[in-house]
Amino acid sequence: MNRKELKPEASPQDAYGARLRSLREARDWTQDHLADLMDYSSVHISAVETGRKPPTLRFSRSADRALRLAGTADAFEREFRSMHQGSLLEGFPEYVKYEARATELRLYNIGIIPGLLQTPEYARVLADSAVTRGAITPEQADRRVSFLAQRQAALMRTRPPMVFVAMDESCIRRPVGGQSVMDAQLARLVEFAGLPNTLLQLVPYDVGERRTFDLPVNLVTLPDRTVICYAESQAQGNLDRESASVEPMLTAYHQLQAESLSQAASVAMIEQVRKGKS
Repeated sequence: MNRKELKPEASPQDAYGARLRSLREARDWTQDHLADLMDYSSVHISAVETGRKPPTLRFSRSADRALRLAGTADAFEREFRSMHQGSLLEGFPEYVKYEARATELRLYNIGIIPGLLQTPEYARVLADSAVTRGAITPEQADRRVSFLAQRQAALMRTRPPMVFVAMDESCIRRPVGGQSVMDAQLARLVEFAGLPNTLLQLVPYDVGERRTFDLPVNLVTLPDRTVICYAESQAQGNLDRESASVEPMLTAYHQLQAESLSQAASVAMIEQVRKGKS
């Protein structure tokens, strides 16, 4: 019997397959036995183990049931989502489900244009930079850009949500990807501000200590008027549904808007930056 030598370091898909084989063999199970438990063919099991066939969400959940890993830190579903969402912070995949149902979105960002407003070129530069730093793999970078495009497309529906965006002035002044990328990105912001369901405001530097947030914050209003909050640091994300802690965040967002430039003044500043006059 030919046994293919696995190389888990080759790619996330290969690592997934190697772990599946290791767990199966630790139980003294054959591929046929695992296939019966998972309701897949042994040929399919072999193809996933050797990295010839990519796992799916359904396959991962079935493996978790068979191996009794569902809901654990070692779950294959968790590994699958990490592979396909590009090392997203904890809580973010769940947040995106709420985002797609939102009737209102309130976004605040520092230093980087909010993802929902990024052009593909801007998003690609950020993803490739993460690859260069060794934070993610090239495959994860591709998935990250694709995932962002899916999020943006999900908001282009018959009745889109109202989207409020407050951006720190640093978002438009921090160069990303060179002049052509930034020019297209700033043009995209101006286009966004012209939509009937949006409000774009810049939080100028001179707000100083009156800036109410020091980290990116997303507030989502759902159809039942429930509001949830997602906030993240460099290392982790946190999804909060408790009204006792979400309501102060909503108040702080409104206070930030009161300190921000009007949309007209914000667009004027963006245009000045585009022309190199400011």
